[in-house]
Formats: sequence, C-alpha cells, structure tokens
Amino acid sequence: MYDVVLLTLGSERDAPGGCGSGGACCGGATESATDPTKQTDSEQCATERPRVPVLACSDALIARGARVEMVTARSDAEIDAVLARLDGPARPDGLTWPDLDGKTRLVVATASDGQLRAVLRRLVRRYAPAPSRRPADLPGNRTLPDLPPVAVLPLDPARGGTHQDLAAQLGLPRDPAAVAEAVVDGTARRLDLLRNDGGSVTLDGALLGAADDDGRPMHWRARVEVDDTVLTNGDEPLLACVVGNAGGYATLDDVVLLTAPDPTDGQIEVAVAVPVVIRSALGRKRVRLEVRRARGRAVSVLPREGKIPYLDDGVEAELTRKRSWWIEPGAWAVWSI
Repeated sequence: MYDVVLLTLGSERDAPGGCGSGGACCGGATESATDPTKQTDSEQCATERPRVPVLACSDALIARGARVEMVTARSDAEIDAVLARLDGPARPDGLTWPDLDGKTRLVVATASDGQLRAVLRRLVRRYAPAPSRRPADLPGNRTLPDLPPVAVLPLDPARGGTHQDLAAQLGLPRDPAAVAEAVVDGTARRLDLLRNDGGSVTLDGALLGAADDDGRPMHWRARVEVDDTVLTNGDEPLLACVVGNAGGYATLDDVVLLTAPDPTDGQIEVAVAVPVVIRSALGRKRVRLEVRRARGRAVSVLPREGKIPYLDDGVEAELTRKRSWWIEPGAWAVWSI
C-alpha cells in the first residue's frame, strides 16, 4: 500500500521566480503591494478548493488501496515540507538523499508546465549536493542523484491538443483514473533534466526572442555556443534561439527549429534563426531565414546588448547576462502506464 500526496500549487500564476518567489504565492510580488483594493495572494488561495480532476484522482487512488493526502502548497517552504517525505535514510556523509524505494509517492496537479518546474526545482535544491560535498556514488556525468518519480495530473484538458503541454508531449495519462493507475501500478520513466547557472531547471525548453506589438519578430544579438560549436558570435541579428530538451518549442510559426528533440537522449538540441539577406541576379533583395543547429551537453547564451525576453517552460523572463544550461541525463522521472 502506498501513501500518496496529491500536491496542488496555491496559485495558477507563473511568474519568473516560480513558486514562492518574494514570499508570494507561486511566484511574483503580491498585487496588494501596489493596489490595496486587490486581494492578497493568501486571501486568493484561501478561497481555492480542490479542482474536480484532483478529487477524481484522489477517489481513484483510494479505490486502488492507496492512502491519500491532498496538500495545497502556497510557498516554497510548503512544497519543501511535502518533498521531505521522499527523503531516504540518513547517510554516513550527512547528505539528504531521496528514497527511490519508499512507499510515499507524489502526484503534482499542474495547470502549466511552469508549476511542474517549480516542484522539480525544489527537488533539485533539496537533493543536489554542494560541489565540495560530491559523494563517490554520484555518476560522473551528473551533479545530483536520481530524483524521485512524480506523477503529473494535468488540470487543463485543452493543452493536450494543439498547444501541447509536457504531459501531452510525453504521452502521459491525462484522465485522473489513468493517472492513479500509473501511480499505483505503473513504471518510472526516467527523463533528462536541464539545470542552469541561474539556479533553476528546465523540463521542456527555453525560447529566446520576442515580437513587437504588431507581431513582427524583433532582432537581437547574442553569442550562442553549444559545447565547442559557436552558432553565432553575436555580430549578426537573431530572430530566435531555442534551447530544447523536449519539443514544446520545436517550431516557430511555420519554421522548424528543432529536428529531433528527445528528453531521453542525454543531449540538448539548440537552434538559432538568423535572417540572411539574399540578392537576386537582378539586384533585388529578399530575406531568407537560416536555421543553425547543434547538439551537445551544454549551451551558453551571452547577450550582446540590452535585455532578451524569453520563455522557459512557459514562464516569462528576461536575460540580461550570460546564462548556461547543461544536461543531467535521466535525472528526473515520471510515473507512466
């Protein structure tokens, strides 16, 4: 019999900081700080009730013999309190380590990939040892141990269609009863994780670039390097750059950026879209979009001017200095049927 924690984040807002940033509910500053007529995050969360899929999943888990606890986390500290239940026995080196054979399993109810990322980021911060305390039993190509598997309960059925979330891309069950089956009787499917030097993680990918108010792509410059391959040195304009683990940002409009994103192959796929001016024999100009790609274990993006807007697992942010991502092969896992 399993103890199952069905975790819901206390707000569906996904700000750049993620859940708990600045003490707010699941990211962002509270609106009441600038407008006293607005509800505070805690007041908004206090009115929330479990969504229908959460209740249905709980019923299905109980029917399969699981002991279920539903938890709504409104801060990083409350997420951490849930994750502590996944800790393994004390180690001689004093490190906090996950128990992959434990009888507690975690289901994360997500309205967005950014919410799932918020939980995985807390898992990484809990279990990744400091470089000075790296244990001998940690694989040479990893900076953290195998993280405990999580089950994903999508709360937005529409994101399984045209605009797919990560659960849809991975072919994970969306029906609450099927999610319960995966938790109790399924297998753990291990996936690659991207860490970055900003202290966060990426599950799907990051899309750098933006459009103006009329929908026209804006040009920007940055040096983009994948392992030892330089895709652009920062002297030419870019329309977009994708750092891909899965396929959420594989295409932009009708342009194919990533050709074979695979969250199980131990590599990052990176692409930049560069507008190139072509002159015809008659001297006429036209712009062709050149897509350059590379695969590797790490990528760095160094802005050459100003701020670069970007989406990371659907969460908006701005890049103002060098950012590096690197792959952690098979570091996290999902329960699947």
